[in-house]
Amino acid sequence: MDELIEIQEMCKIYNPGENEVRALEHVNLTINKNEFVAIIGQSGSGKSTLMNMLGCLDVPTSGTYILNGQDVSGLTDDELSDIRNREIGFIFQGFNLIAGLTALENVELPLIYRGVGKKERLRLSQIALEKVGLKARMDHKPSEMSGGQQQRVAIARAIAQAPPVILADEPTGNLDSGSTKEIMEILKELHGEGRTVILITHDNEIAARARRIIRIMDGHIVEDRINDID
Repeated sequence: MDELIEIQEMCKIYNPGENEVRALEHVNLTINKNEFVAIIGQSGSGKSTLMNMLGCLDVPTSGTYILNGQDVSGLTDDELSDIRNREIGFIFQGFNLIAGLTALENVELPLIYRGVGKKERLRLSQIALEKVGLKARMDHKPSEMSGGQQQRVAIARAIAQAPPVILADEPTGNLDSGSTKEIMEILKELHGEGRTVILITHDNEIAARARRIIRIMDGHIVEDRINDID
């Protein structure tokens, strides 16, 4: 399998000095293309810091991060923004939809920032919403949809331009069990289509639905195993 992500000796230190917090300690990690990975850890374990590194939302204090063949460890904020736009589709626990926009407009918005033309933008957004089962809800605003439907809009927004990495941060944290099952099925389908899905969670049951489970504790990876699932 081809390597998509390679992290070598990554450290992240906040407030260097007497009161420093060592959020990540010499982390080494490789994720291949078309893997479905869950990164699990409790609050304070370092999983959110690792997510920020994987998502190019922050840079490490030391160590290297190779994403899709490019060393992104020391890039500027603008360069990191370009990488995020091109390489990563984000799904967050809080949906992060704009209340005044329809589902279709919410999905289109990042494509505007990426310079995608109007006709192509519309086509990609409609395809993405259809893929997550919202063909009939494209003109609805977030307040007119359930939590599960809003999260499906957020997924459509993340996948519209087919980024190689889907990074899902506690994507079912605000959802009931029925909606949770729907969202996990969509992520499973995306993986089946060839996407690399990285799921950040504190929930063992959610992590158990991934093909590979990486457990982080006190800034260290303490478990990395293949999960025997159907």
